[in-house]
Amino acid sequence: MRIVFAGTPEVAVPSLQALIDSPHDVVGVITRPDAVSGRGRKVVRSSVGVLADQHGLEVITPRRLSEPDVDEVLRRWAPDCGAVVAYGGLVPPGLLDLPTHGWINLHFSVLPAWRGAAPVQAAIAAGDEVTGASTFRLEKGLDTGPVFGVLTETIRPTDTSGDLLGRLADAGSGLLLSTLDGLEAGGLVPEPQPSTGVSHAPKVEVDDARIRWDLPAHIIDRLVRAYTPSPGPWTSLDDARIKIGPLRVVEAAGDQALPEAVRDGSLPPGTLAVTKKAVFVGTGSQPVALGTVQPPGKKPMPAADWARGARLTDGTVLG
Repeated sequence: MRIVFAGTPEVAVPSLQALIDSPHDVVGVITRPDAVSGRGRKVVRSSVGVLADQHGLEVITPRRLSEPDVDEVLRRWAPDCGAVVAYGGLVPPGLLDLPTHGWINLHFSVLPAWRGAAPVQAAIAAGDEVTGASTFRLEKGLDTGPVFGVLTETIRPTDTSGDLLGRLADAGSGLLLSTLDGLEAGGLVPEPQPSTGVSHAPKVEVDDARIRWDLPAHIIDRLVRAYTPSPGPWTSLDDARIKIGPLRVVEAAGDQALPEAVRDGSLPPGTLAVTKKAVFVGTGSQPVALGTVQPPGKKPMPAADWARGARLTDGTVLG
């Protein structure tokens, strides 16, 4: 089939590569415009755009798919099907029926669970034990279209959203390819999504990733893992924003090697207990041990090194 591919970040790269390596003909790629990134404020091509360029594919980078030029280019490409993976923009109603088989979206949840922009983050934050990926036909509603195929993936206790997305991106590329193969062969009929079990995963904003130390430790652990690496969990020390890496819930309350306030659970939320080798923070339940910490303008470092360099002592309060 003639395929037009729409995608932007690294998580979409395995799917584009799978299509390039398949018998299907990728006739064009749509990705988000080049963006300014990093401390040097350099203009950077999207990950999908870089891969497309390497293979000599025609690429367009509209700000919106509703721009008139997009319709003209799509009609010239004459695709049998559109494949969408983490593109970052809506396909307008006027373009939904332009490809013969419509647009097939690879979404990183088992629909109808976690419709929206951040399904993996939402699944980890909610404490789900299993998630997955779905291929479905785009329609006017947000992630409401009928489903062609599903795969499942276990959420591991230490998974960050980056870890889980990486596995789903690789496995999902195979699911997307098999869906397109089935459409080409004929006979693959999508199933309407059930009306029960619907949940929503809106885009995560920076303020959503601020750690509330008064929450129970297991909730904080989920949120930190959910928002790693993006947008990045954070807390504050005085007026500085400090990024926090995945942490560990302290279970061994009777361990005599631990500071007394950690052993007896009296460490107030957000308050530090500092040793030579570890930094503990009080929460709404048991304390947590920090893993890596990234102060403003510096690289991530072990929490004990951060505390030593900043001359932090017991009783320092975060947040």
